[in-house]
Order: sequence, then C-alpha cells, then structure tokens
Amino acid sequence: MKNIVVGIDFSQNSYNAMRHAVAISLKNKAKLHLVWVKTAAMKTDFAQTTAAKDFLAAVKNKLAQWVEECKAEAPESSVTSTILEGKPAVELCNYAAYLPKSMIVMGTHGVSGFEEFFVGNNAFKTINQTTVPVLILREDIQINRDLTEILVPIDTSFETLQKMKIAIEFAKDFGAKVCLLGVINPVNNDIKHVINVQLNHAAAMCKKANVRFDVQTLDVPGDSIPALLDAAKKMDVNLMVIMREEEHDLSSVWMGSNTRQIVNNSPMPLVIVPNVNQFLLNK
Repeated sequence: MKNIVVGIDFSQNSYNAMRHAVAISLKNKAKLHLVWVKTAAMKTDFAQTTAAKDFLAAVKNKLAQWVEECKAEAPESSVTSTILEGKPAVELCNYAAYLPKSMIVMGTHGVSGFEEFFVGNNAFKTINQTTVPVLILREDIQINRDLTEILVPIDTSFETLQKMKIAIEFAKDFGAKVCLLGVINPVNNDIKHVINVQLNHAAAMCKKANVRFDVQTLDVPGDSIPALLDAAKKMDVNLMVIMREEEHDLSSVWMGSNTRQIVNNSPMPLVIVPNVNQFLLNK
C-alpha cells in the first residue's frame, strides 16, 4: 500500500479515521491524502459571497492543522490535503483510483431499522462505487491502533481469496496474526468441502508470505452473518477483512445485504475489498 486517502468532513468520525490512517502510515510509510469535498449544496448556499470565502478559508486552515498533526506523529510520511468539488463518494473514489496501490479510510455512523437497508451516507456510497479497498470505522468503535489479530472470514465464493492480499499486507506491516474463519453449514457436505478447500488455499498463502495464522471453523445451520459477528466479538481481533458482496438490481450493482449487515454491526474496523473480477468483466 503506497497511498491512503482519508475522507474528511471535520467530524469526530473523520478525525478518528485520520488517526487510524496515521497509525497505518507509521508502519508502511504510505502517503497520506486528506480529502475534503465541497458539495453542490455548499456551492449554491455560499456561491460568490463573503461567507463563502470565509468558509473556504476556514476549511483550508482546518485542513492545514490536521496535516500538521499528521506530520508531527508520522514525520517520515508524506502528508497532503486536497479540496475537491462534487459528490463526496464519487470524488473520493475517482481520486483514489488514480493513485497506485491506494486505500480509502473513512468514518461512518451506525444505523438501524429502515436506514440499515437503504443506507445513504457517503461511506456506504463509497463502498458501493470504489475500485480500491475501503477501511471503515463506525463512530461507536473504539480504535485499537496496535493491530495484533486480523479476522478473515472464508466462504464458498470464487473471489473470497482476493481479500487475502490486503490481509497479509496488514499482517506483515503490524506483525499481526491472520485468523482464518470458515463459516460452515454442518448439514451440507458440499459446502463444508468447498470451504475447507478455500481455507487450505488461504493458509498456503499465509505460509508463503511467512505470516502467522490460525484456522478455525464455525458450524452454523442458519443465518451465518449474526454467528460471524458474534464470533468476531469473542475472538478479540482488531480488524476484519471482507469482500464487497454484490447484488444486481436492474441496471445497477449494489452492495449485497450480507455486506450491509456486517458493515452496520461489526464490532471492529472493517476493510471492504471490491471484487476485481467485476471490473474486468465490465471492461
């Protein structure tokens, strides 16, 4: 990872995200990019007025303060700030896509009920549109910046092993252990076999990279997501890496319900990895 793009809106959530990005940069010397996006609503409300100039000056000053804070904590890392204009999720994704080996870091609010299904904040929109991994921190998650254990759920999908690359990268940077967890339906022998094969492949990738790992399975006859989240709470891991499950709805690709459920309820920071095969197929 060479570039970390942090979505900034000056909330406590985005400050926590920035602090987490600094912790990563301290380990891998990645460049930090603090990005604030001026929306169309701001342009309409403040256009060409003294208030607009004062507002943008305040934004620049605040960004400069946050940049200096990052530099003070990570003096060997390059830290820049950028002001873009448009839709925050679109601009963040486009900005990150043009940087080599990049990742987006964002804070988000926990949601429930109706909002949990029809998520609409910028973090969820970014997850839906990104072509690079996204690290998400919910506002109610306490940050543990000393990363020691990384949970990687393994399923039957072809793309499940794509997330191993970034999990191994984090493990190497932090000296962390990778916890491979296969969630198995005990009454379906075919599923059990496929997941065990996937676990063996994932373990081989860890061995080849010379990172510590363990392998566990969880027998779940019903809905696997609540069981996965409950297991994550009990395992005392610091980070979970998942794939962005995709559902096709008419002409669009939308984040799947399992991914939404994990993002909304994860007890720890999450890295969501887009399916690279999706972008290859769409070219």
